[in-house]
Amino acid sequence: MKQWLFFLLLPAACFSQSFSEKEIRRWEAQAGHITIIRDTWGIPHIYGKTDADAVFGLLYAQCEENFMRVERNYLEVLGRQAEADGESKLYNDLQMRLIEDSADARKDFERSPDWFKKLLHAFADGINYYLYKHPEVKPLVLQRFEPWFHLMFTDGSVSATRTGGINLDEVRSFYGSDRSGGHAIAHTSDEQLGTELRGSNGFAIAPSRSATGNAMLYINPHVPFYFRTEVQMVSGEGLNTYGAVTWGQMFVYQGFNEHCGWMHTTSYADVADLYEEKPSFGSNGWVYEYEQEQRPVRAKNINLRYIKNGVLETTPFTAFYTHHGPVMGSRNGKWLSLKENNRSLNALIQSWISTKANGFEQFRKAMMMLSNTTNNTVYADDKGNIAYWHGNFIPVRDAGPDWTLPVDGTKASTEWKGVHSLDEIVHIYNPANGWIQNCNATPFTAAGESSPDKSKFPAYMAPDGQNARALNAIRLLKDAKSLTLDGLIEIGYNRYMAAFDVLLPDLFRVFETSADEKNKIALKEAIELLKAWDRTAGINSVATTLAVDWATLVGQLLPRAKTQEEGSNAMGRYNDMISQVSAQQKLEALAATLKTLEQRFGNWRQSWGSVNRYQRLGGQMEQQFDDEQPSLPSPLASSRWGSMPAYESRNAANTKKRYGVSGNSFIAAVEFGKRLRAKTVITGGQGQDTTSKHFTDQAEMFLTGRFKDVFFYKGDVLKHKEKEYHPGF
Repeated sequence: MKQWLFFLLLPAACFSQSFSEKEIRRWEAQAGHITIIRDTWGIPHIYGKTDADAVFGLLYAQCEENFMRVERNYLEVLGRQAEADGESKLYNDLQMRLIEDSADARKDFERSPDWFKKLLHAFADGINYYLYKHPEVKPLVLQRFEPWFHLMFTDGSVSATRTGGINLDEVRSFYGSDRSGGHAIAHTSDEQLGTELRGSNGFAIAPSRSATGNAMLYINPHVPFYFRTEVQMVSGEGLNTYGAVTWGQMFVYQGFNEHCGWMHTTSYADVADLYEEKPSFGSNGWVYEYEQEQRPVRAKNINLRYIKNGVLETTPFTAFYTHHGPVMGSRNGKWLSLKENNRSLNALIQSWISTKANGFEQFRKAMMMLSNTTNNTVYADDKGNIAYWHGNFIPVRDAGPDWTLPVDGTKASTEWKGVHSLDEIVHIYNPANGWIQNCNATPFTAAGESSPDKSKFPAYMAPDGQNARALNAIRLLKDAKSLTLDGLIEIGYNRYMAAFDVLLPDLFRVFETSADEKNKIALKEAIELLKAWDRTAGINSVATTLAVDWATLVGQLLPRAKTQEEGSNAMGRYNDMISQVSAQQKLEALAATLKTLEQRFGNWRQSWGSVNRYQRLGGQMEQQFDDEQPSLPSPLASSRWGSMPAYESRNAANTKKRYGVSGNSFIAAVEFGKRLRAKTVITGGQGQDTTSKHFTDQAEMFLTGRFKDVFFYKGDVLKHKEKEYHPGF
């Protein structure tokens, strides 16, 4: 009986993850210094004596909400997805292992300053303590998190790893079969290049344009739904930041503190380049040409594990490297090596210290670390400053080559020549027009007439094209005066689809000039609906359904964009849809749209809200949808057509209706006065479990642009407290 009692009294965690008693005592002691208060929306406000306490509490709170996504993000950056998902992810893992070396991350950890090591330890401890306290949670692979893991994940972007335009098929082709350089797969997937016509929006409003005389910031990332969580972190060491955290990271990626705020949009500034290498095989193995000499190719063994029938198998690869970087594939008989700066110690430090900046000078000083490789930054503060930086880490290069394509790796002239200083990159400080917008488009229209002069910057610094969202933002902001937070939100939720100002007149022209009278009769009603349409997406609008489905079909008739930069030029793509798609094809696409709707629903006259739905059935990584289950009508549409809010929806294999999968996520409108005011909304709700009352409590607000007030000050948090506790208690 005593033996049974002994086992019953043991913590259940003793039978799962193995942690030492010394570790557990240390975690419990630290947890006692940390308080988590979840407010009436379920949002965690984390208070600690030190910054490390806040990090520990943040990671514990994230794991409470969704440990699965935390682990998944680290499996990706560690190149270990195949250990959970099998052989299908082998080449995803290989690509990541080629680009990011865990040995370098370990070295970065060892050379980290002591204050930063404390944060990295707190990151790992917060997750491990959660696993200890929740033995029912079964990690797929990672039974223990190490402090250096975070140094593999130094950027909170959706596409945190830049590949220079290489794609996974090319990696698979090169390392999976022919390694002689004979393959010439030059295409790139839609995911990487196609048309990033979506992206994110950031607006900064100067005091001259606001109703209160305070600067304001609008934060609107467009990402896969549920990609981030909303939090506040507070410490006795000066940390007090609020915003969106990417699962598993220890810093607020997009957000604000009491003095300033920052919004990151995806940048197309060139930060990673492919080099064409000329390889040959000799008696001493592979060599490559450089400045008329032959250099040895460095080879490294990479052993990848994958799960198969419940057993871990191992498969070896021999990876090749030139002085430029890893060989990622081949085209036209030439190897392609990649030069990049995807992860670094400085990048993570910069991300952290930015959140503690007390104004423009401190934030600018953090930006001077020049380590952010994927983002533009829109900024505002309580002194009335607004600012914009297009990219951050931008290598200096010769202006001659087209850096959007692979460059000649045999010449020294194509080498990077240092990094541009912060004042050399495209930037805007306190523009006279009183506003800044960036919607993943060219920075040379970011501040209207106060925008930077394109001729003063090298092409590789800002190859981004123009898109319909940016044009819509300019239209809305240029005459905006006396803006309030609610007025800023209204602009951010404007659903006008400016692309159809370009596309529909051409459709009407080809319809009127068509000699096919029978077809014109069949299409006449649809054309009349489109002519009468105000080009604003709406629940009750049949024209929205017709326009979106028709334009999508026409866009698929274009050749794939050759580069990511070409794909970013949405306005150019719309003009190509006019000039390169025949009149007959455009009319046939409209007829096909009507036919598809007729087949699906029995009648093509379907309002947008009846077919475009929001549904959240579970917390899986891949959302499941069901026409028979409850859902909400969504007035939102894809931002690729110019709508400010983004709502990318698609049909599932088993559904007739289309359901949202990405777009607006965490959104915030912030006013920096003597007392900070902010409003936010998040996709669906803070809860990640179907049993949580916060699973969909923000869904209707999210769809209609009705934001909740942020409880930033502790007094307000306590007034709206739902739960207060120490981690693990």
